[in-house]
Amino acid sequence: MSRDGRDRRDSQDSQDSRDVDVLVLGGAGVDTIVYVPELPLPYADSYMIDSGVRTRAGQTGDFVALGLSALGLRTHHLDFLGDDPEGDLVRALHEDRGIALTAVPQPAGTKRAVNLVGPDGRRLSLYDTSRGHPDDRFPDDTLRTLAAAGRHAHVSITQPCAHALPVLRESGLTLSTDLHDWDGENPYQAEFAYTADVVFLSTTALADPERTMRRIADRGRAEVVVATAGAEGAYLLADGELTHVPPVTPPAPVVDSNGAGDAFAAAFLYGRLTGEPPHRCARYGAVAGAYACTVPATEAAAIGRDELLAGADRESPAR
Repeated sequence: MSRDGRDRRDSQDSQDSRDVDVLVLGGAGVDTIVYVPELPLPYADSYMIDSGVRTRAGQTGDFVALGLSALGLRTHHLDFLGDDPEGDLVRALHEDRGIALTAVPQPAGTKRAVNLVGPDGRRLSLYDTSRGHPDDRFPDDTLRTLAAAGRHAHVSITQPCAHALPVLRESGLTLSTDLHDWDGENPYQAEFAYTADVVFLSTTALADPERTMRRIADRGRAEVVVATAGAEGAYLLADGELTHVPPVTPPAPVVDSNGAGDAFAAAFLYGRLTGEPPHRCARYGAVAGAYACTVPATEAAAIGRDELLAGADRESPAR
Protein backbone atom coordinates (compact mmCIF):
# COMPACT_ATOMS: atom_id res chain seq x y z
CA MET A 1 0.00 0.00 0.00
CA SER A 2 1.28 3.49 -0.84
CA ARG A 3 1.89 6.16 1.75
CA ASP A 4 -1.20 8.04 0.47
CA GLY A 5 -3.30 4.94 1.01
CA ARG A 6 -1.96 4.52 4.53
CA ASP A 7 -2.61 8.18 5.31
CA ARG A 8 -6.24 7.87 4.17
CA ARG A 9 -6.74 4.73 6.24
CA ASP A 10 -5.13 6.30 9.32
CA SER A 11 -7.24 9.44 8.89
CA GLN A 12 -10.40 7.33 8.62
CA ASP A 13 -9.43 5.49 11.81
CA SER A 14 -9.33 8.86 13.58
CA GLN A 15 -12.70 9.98 12.22
CA ASP A 16 -14.40 6.71 13.20
CA SER A 17 -13.37 7.03 16.87
CA ARG A 18 -16.00 9.11 18.65
CA ASP A 19 -15.68 7.83 22.21
CA VAL A 20 -12.31 6.76 23.60
CA ASP A 21 -11.51 5.58 27.10
CA VAL A 22 -7.77 6.08 26.72
CA LEU A 23 -5.81 8.01 24.13
CA VAL A 24 -2.26 6.68 24.06
CA LEU A 25 0.33 9.11 22.72
CA GLY A 26 3.72 8.05 21.39
CA GLY A 27 5.79 4.94 21.92
CA ALA A 28 4.99 3.17 18.64
CA GLY A 29 7.84 1.20 17.12
CA VAL A 30 9.57 -2.12 16.65
CA ASP A 31 12.10 -4.07 18.68
CA THR A 32 14.69 -6.53 17.46
CA ILE A 33 15.07 -9.22 20.13
CA VAL A 34 18.40 -10.93 20.70
CA TYR A 35 18.73 -13.56 23.44
CA VAL A 36 22.24 -13.43 24.90
CA PRO A 37 24.01 -15.85 27.26
CA GLU A 38 24.39 -13.26 30.02
CA LEU A 39 24.05 -9.59 30.93
CA PRO A 40 26.22 -7.62 30.98
CA LEU A 41 27.56 -9.22 27.84
CA PRO A 42 31.35 -9.58 27.90
CA TYR A 43 33.16 -8.24 24.87
CA ALA A 44 33.79 -10.74 22.12
CA ASP A 45 34.27 -10.49 18.38
CA SER A 46 31.18 -12.64 17.82
CA TYR A 47 28.49 -14.71 19.55
CA MET A 48 26.50 -17.62 18.18
CA ILE A 49 22.81 -17.01 19.00
CA ASP A 50 20.98 -20.34 18.71
CA SER A 51 17.62 -18.89 19.84
CA GLY A 52 17.44 -16.67 16.78
CA VAL A 53 17.06 -12.94 16.22
CA ARG A 54 13.53 -11.63 15.67
CA THR A 55 11.98 -8.25 14.97
CA ARG A 56 8.41 -7.60 16.14
CA ALA A 57 6.14 -4.61 16.57
CA GLY A 58 5.81 -3.27 20.07
CA GLN A 59 7.38 -0.49 22.08
CA THR A 60 6.05 1.19 25.21
CA GLY A 61 3.02 2.91 23.69
CA ASP A 62 2.08 -0.16 21.66
CA PHE A 63 2.22 -2.37 24.75
CA VAL A 64 0.16 0.02 26.88
CA ALA A 65 -2.44 0.24 24.11
CA LEU A 66 -2.42 -3.54 23.76
CA GLY A 67 -2.87 -4.01 27.51
CA LEU A 68 -5.72 -1.51 27.74
CA SER A 69 -7.53 -2.97 24.76
CA ALA A 70 -7.18 -6.54 26.07
CA LEU A 71 -8.94 -5.39 29.25
CA GLY A 72 -11.88 -4.03 27.27
CA LEU A 73 -11.09 -0.32 27.29
CA ARG A 74 -11.72 1.65 24.11
CA THR A 75 -8.22 2.66 23.11
CA HIS A 76 -6.80 4.92 20.41
CA HIS A 77 -3.09 5.23 19.68
CA LEU A 78 -1.52 8.32 18.13
CA ASP A 79 2.09 8.51 16.97
CA PHE A 80 4.45 9.06 14.07
CA LEU A 81 5.18 6.11 11.76
CA GLY A 82 7.40 5.78 8.73
CA ASP A 83 6.51 4.43 5.32
CA ASP A 84 8.79 1.46 5.92
CA PRO A 85 8.69 -2.24 6.90
CA GLU A 86 8.82 -1.31 10.59
CA GLY A 87 5.78 0.92 10.20
CA ASP A 88 3.97 -1.91 8.42
CA LEU A 89 4.60 -4.18 11.43
CA VAL A 90 3.14 -1.59 13.82
CA ARG A 91 0.09 -1.04 11.62
CA ALA A 92 -0.47 -4.79 11.36
CA LEU A 93 -0.27 -5.24 15.14
CA HIS A 94 -2.96 -2.62 15.72
CA GLU A 95 -5.16 -3.95 12.94
CA ASP A 96 -4.86 -7.54 14.18
CA ARG A 97 -5.75 -6.55 17.76
CA GLY A 98 -8.50 -4.11 16.81
CA ILE A 99 -6.74 -1.06 18.28
CA ALA A 100 -7.52 2.24 16.57
CA LEU A 101 -4.41 3.94 15.24
CA THR A 102 -3.77 7.41 13.89
CA ALA A 103 -0.33 7.47 12.28
CA VAL A 104 1.32 10.77 11.40
CA PRO A 105 3.83 10.33 8.52
CA GLN A 106 7.44 10.31 9.72
CA PRO A 107 9.99 10.76 6.89
CA ALA A 108 12.82 9.77 9.26
CA GLY A 109 11.25 6.33 9.70
CA THR A 110 9.56 4.30 12.42
CA LYS A 111 11.17 4.13 15.85
CA ARG A 112 13.23 1.00 16.44
CA ALA A 113 15.38 -0.57 19.12
CA VAL A 114 17.47 -3.65 19.84
CA ASN A 115 16.74 -5.54 23.06
CA LEU A 116 19.38 -7.86 24.48
CA VAL A 117 17.61 -10.36 26.75
CA GLY A 118 19.49 -12.45 29.32
CA PRO A 119 18.60 -15.95 30.57
CA ASP A 120 16.96 -14.48 33.69
CA GLY A 121 14.66 -12.25 31.65
CA ARG A 122 16.51 -8.99 32.22
CA ARG A 123 17.00 -6.79 29.19
CA LEU A 124 19.26 -4.09 27.82
CA SER A 125 17.60 -1.80 25.26
CA LEU A 126 19.47 0.11 22.56
CA TYR A 127 17.32 2.85 21.01
CA ASP A 128 17.88 4.33 17.56
CA THR A 129 17.44 8.07 18.15
CA SER A 130 17.73 8.97 14.46
CA ARG A 131 14.07 8.13 13.80
CA GLY A 132 12.65 11.53 14.69
CA HIS A 133 13.41 15.22 15.18
CA PRO A 134 13.14 17.48 18.26
CA ASP A 135 10.79 19.82 16.40
CA ASP A 136 8.27 17.12 15.43
CA ARG A 137 4.71 18.05 16.41
CA PHE A 138 1.41 16.20 16.25
CA PRO A 139 -0.99 18.06 13.93
CA ASP A 140 -2.95 20.38 16.21
CA ASP A 141 -6.36 19.59 14.75
CA THR A 142 -5.75 15.83 14.98
CA LEU A 143 -4.59 16.09 18.58
CA ARG A 144 -7.51 18.29 19.65
CA THR A 145 -10.07 16.06 17.90
CA LEU A 146 -8.79 12.90 19.56
CA ALA A 147 -8.45 14.61 22.94
CA ALA A 148 -12.04 15.84 22.74
CA ALA A 149 -13.22 12.24 22.21
CA GLY A 150 -11.33 10.79 25.17
CA ARG A 151 -11.66 10.30 28.91
CA HIS A 152 -7.98 9.88 29.69
CA ALA A 153 -4.61 10.18 27.94
CA HIS A 154 -1.52 8.09 28.63
CA VAL A 155 1.53 9.98 27.39
CA SER A 156 4.81 8.29 26.48
CA ILE A 157 7.96 10.30 27.09
CA THR A 158 8.99 9.91 23.45
CA GLN A 159 9.10 12.88 21.10
CA PRO A 160 6.93 14.80 20.29
CA CYS A 161 4.68 14.09 23.27
CA ALA A 162 6.12 16.86 25.45
CA HIS A 163 4.74 19.42 23.01
CA ALA A 164 1.28 17.85 23.30
CA LEU A 165 0.98 18.24 27.07
CA PRO A 166 -0.56 21.77 27.09
CA VAL A 167 -3.26 20.81 24.58
CA LEU A 168 -4.11 17.65 26.51
CA ARG A 169 -4.35 19.56 29.77
CA GLU A 170 -6.53 22.25 28.16
CA SER A 171 -8.89 19.54 26.87
CA GLY A 172 -9.77 18.49 30.41
CA LEU A 173 -8.44 14.95 30.06
CA THR A 174 -6.83 13.29 33.04
CA LEU A 175 -3.25 12.32 32.22
CA SER A 176 -0.84 9.54 33.07
CA THR A 177 2.76 8.97 32.07
CA ASP A 178 5.56 6.48 32.60
CA LEU A 179 8.98 7.99 33.33
CA HIS A 180 10.67 4.56 33.13
CA ASP A 181 14.20 4.70 34.58
CA TRP A 182 14.18 8.43 35.41
CA ASP A 183 16.94 9.50 37.77
CA GLY A 184 14.71 12.06 39.48
CA GLU A 185 16.67 14.99 38.04
CA ASN A 186 16.62 15.03 34.22
CA PRO A 187 14.45 18.05 33.28
CA TYR A 188 13.01 16.35 30.18
CA GLN A 189 11.14 13.71 32.19
CA ALA A 190 10.37 16.26 34.93
CA GLU A 191 7.96 18.10 32.63
CA PHE A 192 5.91 14.92 32.26
CA ALA A 193 6.21 14.09 35.96
CA TYR A 194 4.78 17.42 37.10
CA THR A 195 1.96 17.54 34.52
CA ALA A 196 0.38 14.10 34.91
CA ASP A 197 -2.32 13.04 37.38
CA VAL A 198 -0.92 9.49 37.58
CA VAL A 199 2.83 8.93 37.35
CA PHE A 200 4.59 5.61 36.89
CA LEU A 201 8.35 5.14 37.12
CA SER A 202 10.94 2.52 37.97
CA THR A 203 13.14 2.50 41.06
CA THR A 204 16.10 1.38 38.91
CA ALA A 205 17.93 4.73 38.83
CA LEU A 206 16.58 6.23 42.06
CA ALA A 207 18.81 6.54 45.11
CA ASP A 208 15.79 7.44 47.28
CA PRO A 209 12.51 6.35 45.64
CA GLU A 210 10.27 7.79 48.36
CA ARG A 211 11.92 11.20 48.15
CA THR A 212 11.45 11.32 44.38
CA MET A 213 7.86 10.11 44.59
CA ARG A 214 6.94 12.74 47.17
CA ARG A 215 8.64 15.45 45.17
CA ILE A 216 6.57 14.50 42.12
CA ALA A 217 3.37 14.77 44.19
CA ASP A 218 4.41 18.00 45.90
CA ARG A 219 5.62 19.87 42.82
CA GLY A 220 3.10 18.61 40.30
CA ARG A 221 -0.52 17.55 40.01
CA ALA A 222 -0.10 13.83 40.60
CA GLU A 223 -2.79 12.23 42.75
CA VAL A 224 -1.01 8.88 42.54
CA VAL A 225 2.65 7.97 42.04
CA VAL A 226 3.75 4.37 41.49
CA ALA A 227 7.36 3.18 41.49
CA THR A 228 7.82 -0.37 40.22
CA ALA A 229 10.69 -2.36 41.70
CA GLY A 230 10.82 -5.57 39.69
CA ALA A 231 10.82 -8.73 41.79
CA GLU A 232 10.43 -6.60 44.94
CA GLY A 233 6.99 -5.42 43.87
CA ALA A 234 6.15 -1.72 43.75
CA TYR A 235 5.59 1.34 45.92
CA LEU A 236 2.37 3.33 45.88
CA LEU A 237 2.00 6.94 47.00
CA ALA A 238 -1.66 7.90 47.30
CA ASP A 239 -3.39 10.33 49.65
CA GLY A 240 0.00 11.17 51.14
CA GLU A 241 0.64 7.59 52.28
CA LEU A 242 3.45 5.44 50.90
CA THR A 243 2.74 1.71 50.89
CA HIS A 244 4.49 -1.36 49.52
CA VAL A 245 2.72 -3.40 46.84
CA PRO A 246 3.84 -7.03 47.19
CA PRO A 247 5.04 -8.89 44.11
CA VAL A 248 2.77 -11.50 42.59
CA THR A 249 3.95 -15.00 41.75
CA PRO A 250 3.91 -15.29 37.93
CA PRO A 251 1.51 -17.91 36.54
CA ALA A 252 4.33 -19.54 34.52
CA PRO A 253 8.15 -19.42 34.38
CA VAL A 254 9.66 -15.96 33.97
CA VAL A 255 11.22 -15.60 30.52
CA ASP A 256 11.45 -11.86 29.94
CA SER A 257 10.80 -8.59 31.77
CA ASN A 258 10.15 -6.67 28.55
CA GLY A 259 6.75 -4.94 28.71
CA ALA A 260 6.14 -5.64 32.41
CA GLY A 261 6.04 -1.96 33.32
CA ASP A 262 3.68 -1.20 30.42
CA ALA A 263 1.40 -4.06 31.51
CA PHE A 264 1.43 -2.71 35.08
CA ALA A 265 0.45 0.76 33.86
CA ALA A 266 -2.35 -0.55 31.62
CA ALA A 267 -3.90 -2.67 34.37
CA PHE A 268 -3.58 0.12 36.93
CA LEU A 269 -5.36 2.50 34.56
CA TYR A 270 -8.07 -0.09 33.94
CA GLY A 271 -8.72 -0.14 37.68
CA ARG A 272 -8.69 3.64 37.96
CA LEU A 273 -11.06 4.13 35.04
CA THR A 274 -13.48 1.54 36.43
CA GLY A 275 -13.61 3.26 39.82
CA GLU A 276 -11.31 1.09 41.91
CA PRO A 277 -9.28 2.57 44.82
CA PRO A 278 -5.52 3.03 44.31
CA HIS A 279 -4.48 -0.08 46.25
CA ARG A 280 -6.76 -2.29 44.15
CA CYS A 281 -5.41 -0.62 40.99
CA ALA A 282 -1.87 -1.39 42.11
CA ARG A 283 -2.84 -5.01 42.73
CA TYR A 284 -4.14 -5.18 39.17
CA GLY A 285 -0.83 -3.75 37.99
CA ALA A 286 1.19 -6.32 39.92
CA VAL A 287 -0.85 -9.20 38.47
CA ALA A 288 -0.53 -7.89 34.90
CA GLY A 289 3.19 -7.20 35.29
CA ALA A 290 3.80 -10.73 36.55
CA TYR A 291 1.88 -12.15 33.61
CA ALA A 292 3.94 -10.06 31.17
CA CYS A 293 7.14 -11.60 32.52
CA THR A 294 5.94 -15.02 31.28
CA VAL A 295 5.54 -13.80 27.67
CA PRO A 296 8.63 -14.20 25.44
CA ALA A 297 10.07 -10.94 24.16
CA THR A 298 9.45 -12.10 20.60
CA GLU A 299 5.68 -12.04 21.20
CA ALA A 300 3.11 -9.34 21.97
CA ALA A 301 0.44 -10.57 24.38
CA ALA A 302 -1.51 -9.06 27.26
CA ILE A 303 -3.55 -10.41 30.15
CA GLY A 304 -7.32 -10.52 29.67
CA ARG A 305 -9.89 -9.06 32.04
CA ASP A 306 -11.12 -12.35 33.53
CA GLU A 307 -7.59 -13.54 34.27
CA LEU A 308 -6.67 -10.17 35.74
CA LEU A 309 -9.65 -10.09 38.09
CA ALA A 310 -9.10 -13.68 39.17
CA GLY A 311 -5.43 -13.02 39.87
CA ALA A 312 -6.20 -9.89 41.87
CA ASP A 313 -8.66 -11.82 44.02
CA ARG A 314 -6.15 -14.47 45.04
CA GLU A 315 -4.96 -14.13 48.62
CA SER A 316 -1.43 -15.51 48.30
CA PRO A 317 0.88 -12.93 46.70
CA ALA A 318 4.62 -13.61 46.95
CA ARG A 319 6.15 -12.02 50.05
